[in-house]
Amino acid sequence: MTADVLCTLDLPEPFPTLVSARAALRTLGRLPGAEGLAAELHARPVDVLCPQLRDPIDAAVLDAGLPRLRCVSVYAVGYDNVDVDAATARGIVVGHTPGVLTDAVADCTVGLMLAVARRLCEGDRELRAGRYTGWEPTYLLGTEMRDAVLGIIGFGRIGQAVARRALAFSMRIVYFDTTDPTIADDLREIAQQVSLDALLREADVVSVHTPLSAETHHLIDTDALRAMKPTAVLVNTSRGPVIDEVALVRALREHWIAGAGLDVYENEPQLAPGLAGCTNAVLAPHLGSATVRTRAAMGELCARNALDAIAGRLPRHCVNPEAWARASPPPLTAS
Repeated sequence: MTADVLCTLDLPEPFPTLVSARAALRTLGRLPGAEGLAAELHARPVDVLCPQLRDPIDAAVLDAGLPRLRCVSVYAVGYDNVDVDAATARGIVVGHTPGVLTDAVADCTVGLMLAVARRLCEGDRELRAGRYTGWEPTYLLGTEMRDAVLGIIGFGRIGQAVARRALAFSMRIVYFDTTDPTIADDLREIAQQVSLDALLREADVVSVHTPLSAETHHLIDTDALRAMKPTAVLVNTSRGPVIDEVALVRALREHWIAGAGLDVYENEPQLAPGLAGCTNAVLAPHLGSATVRTRAAMGELCARNALDAIAGRLPRHCVNPEAWARASPPPLTAS
């Protein structure tokens, strides 16, 4: 039996070449929403679904894929758009793409941090609008990173990669994590674990890298923003709903903090009312992993997870291996 794989959007090489060699690959070319995706799976069943992070994969979508659907291979490291418990209960494994986007997201984080702290985008707008009249001693003064305190919320792979980059600026590193992360040897004696309250009070830059969960939803709320220094910069390259975006707009307008650099948004792609008008915010359209090399590597991992499931193997980057043990599906193609 030939395996069938469905993508909602086109994925870059080598994904299509790898998957097409072992399965019939079909792409919708659009994000159909939960009801539309469920209807698609019911009408044309598949063995593997490769969704985007904006595709809601809930119990109804998973039920529509049964009995054939055996794997959801997400083209992202985060999988908060997938109801993993529902997938596990149905014997459907969920794969993701960890590791390969760490450096790209860390680079983007530092770029946002510098753009906000040094007011680069404000300066760009001044020049383009013809308002720049020449060098002045007090024009667009920002904050330098030397000896500043970087507070990292979520000290996993990406958080630690950001910490290494910050050391080049002679920054002091403090971190908070809702879990007990494994700290790399080169950071063990350098990064200091603190409470969230202490981090917010001390940090000159607060950088968010925690996964989205019920525990971290609106972790940065009105109280957290008020606890930060008025000179502090907030950066988020994790998931938008970790920050209460309405509260952030108020914080930026009323200068509770100096500025924010955002790559993700609470109701992406929509922005909270007023956010676009905050001149002390640098806004990027979810570009954290947007390099040619990283997106290709993500595609390869997404394909490998799908092909593992098709061949009757546990996907190499599986977040719910207990589902595979429950289902034990046979191979569909030669391994």
